[in-house]
Amino acid sequence: MSVITDTFIAPPCHDEIEILFQDDHLVLINKPAGLLSLSGKNPQNLDSVHHRLVRIFPGCTLVHRLDFGTSGLLVVARNKAINAALCQQFSQRSVTKVYSALLCGHLRDDEGVIDAAIAKDPALFPLMSICAIHGKPARSRFKVIERFHREGEDGTLLPLTRVELIPETGRTHQLRIHCQQLGHPILGCDLYGGRLLPGTELTPRLMLHASALNFVHPVSGEKIEARNRCPF
Repeated sequence: MSVITDTFIAPPCHDEIEILFQDDHLVLINKPAGLLSLSGKNPQNLDSVHHRLVRIFPGCTLVHRLDFGTSGLLVVARNKAINAALCQQFSQRSVTKVYSALLCGHLRDDEGVIDAAIAKDPALFPLMSICAIHGKPARSRFKVIERFHREGEDGTLLPLTRVELIPETGRTHQLRIHCQQLGHPILGCDLYGGRLLPGTELTPRLMLHASALNFVHPVSGEKIEARNRCPF
């Protein structure tokens, strides 16, 4: 049996968490890129969304997470009952999440579905893999917003596609590995090919942002339709 060893040390994140909404039950934030959602086991990875917020909102817990390099909308529960109610919405897939991303290259189709099971493999950690036999079902939808070229520092023109991504399931690294499977990795993704094309090596961050989050407030019953502008 392979033993997973996590050697990742997160660089300091000097960006602040933006609180977009708060009441007695939950907090809605804009997570900066380059900040862990939860503190790691290594004491050098103490800084995280939860580590910062629990000082302001004692007893708060994360309902879901965003990858270290991903920015955008996160909902945080202020007590265990709210956490359970929101987790139920996520498990029943009644929560809609929309991400904005820049993909390497120009996609041929204007929209489509990526249906590819994802599996953990300790030998490949931290990478996930596409595996129809051992993987868990994973499904994502994409829609092209625009195709364009961006000039790199060396003057080369880099073809990029701006897309909206909607994960219908919530597997680890789902959008990143699904975009790689599509043949167009997310720009800046160091794990799944987003820094391999000429002109992509110096991309400052993972170009993936949680831009919309729709759910029902567990106390008021109000439909929350949160939106957050993409920073890239």
